Amino acid sequence: MTGKREQNREQNRLALIEAVLDSVAEKGISETSVSEIIQRAGLSRGMIHLHFGGKDNLVQAAVQHSSEDYYGGLENLLQTAGDSGQERIEMIIRGDLSKEVLNRRSVSIWYAFRGEARNRAAVAEFSDTRDDRLRSMILHAFTSVVREDGCPDAAAVARDATHGTLALLEGMWTDYLLHPDRFDREEAMRIIFRFLAAMFPAHFSLAGAILPEEAEGAAARPL
Repeated sequence: MTGKREQNREQNRLALIEAVLDSVAEKGISETSVSEIIQRAGLSRGMIHLHFGGKDNLVQAAVQHSSEDYYGGLENLLQTAGDSGQERIEMIIRGDLSKEVLNRRSVSIWYAFRGEARNRAAVAEFSDTRDDRLRSMILHAFTSVVREDGCPDAAAVARDATHGTLALLEGMWTDYLLHPDRFDREEAMRIIFRFLAAMFPAHFSLAGAILPEEAEGAAARPL
């Protein structure tokens, strides 16, 4: 009986969190009211207070849940990548620009929370443009690449490559937000890999912008 109760509790928590995320994606944070949340979740108003203590805590939990989903997917992808810094960077870029990650719902949620980050530290913790977790992943990978090249001033080069890659990814997400119907995923990948190939020609090339399932027909595609 206790196990069933805990299962129901977790299901209700997730239902409320998903209701917040769905509402934020469609209407924005300002229109995500308690009434909207409970209607979408199919639960009573008291459930918010029971599980989260109030709407603000629920929104914070939704931000954290969204962030954990992103990193969970990224970690799964990285488990399929090789051990080299190059392979890990390529996988991060492909994952970040994939349809599973970069889509209307996720972009709408991300930028809605990003807008709240200036005024709510609890939200900023999971939606900061200088997210330490992602930055550390990329910096560690670039540090490995730079060391292989025996590059002078390796720390600065790895740091600049990290900043540049993150800025390009952020730009692609913004472009998708503003022009979802005209966004070209392949072009976005190509631009980032052109940047990487210019910085590290011994490690990256435009071939990295081609997803494995597209490689067979890629020979005739102009890069």
